[in-house]
Amino acid sequence: MNMTESQNQDLNKPALPMNIQQIREYLPHRYPFLLVDRVTEITDNSIVGYKNVSINEEFLQGHFPEYPIMPGVLIVEALAQISGVLGFVLNNEKPQPGSLFLFAGAEKVRFKKQVVAGDQLVLKSELVMQKRGIYKYNCTASVDGIVATTAEIIISHQRI
Repeated sequence: MNMTESQNQDLNKPALPMNIQQIREYLPHRYPFLLVDRVTEITDNSIVGYKNVSINEEFLQGHFPEYPIMPGVLIVEALAQISGVLGFVLNNEKPQPGSLFLFAGAEKVRFKKQVVAGDQLVLKSELVMQKRGIYKYNCTASVDGIVATTAEIIISHQRI
């Protein structure tokens, strides 16, 4: 790759940190289902971002209301969402109408720590396999440096 190609590739990467307006350009999700608040780091094969968990979250109102904890399925969804952002970046494209990364599966999911109101859930995703529009990521969600959830996330690039 020559210098011009390398410079053009960098021009297509989003500026960091990605705020919520930029994230909304990459994810079709909207309130209350958009679960990535900020993207802080992107490398050639990984991404880091976070979700601030507030007591005002709708899901905390009914999920153990006396001791509200973030549902594990939503932590896994947040990992899939940040992986979807990485998928677009790795493909060197911004989302276009009809182009989506869809959650296709989760393997080896483990919940190790509860996530509660006031926590900042740090989301990390690293590409481990890409084949024919299917992407597999090793993902970790942590709070204060302590792992809360690990999973292998599979997403599929679809054009509808």
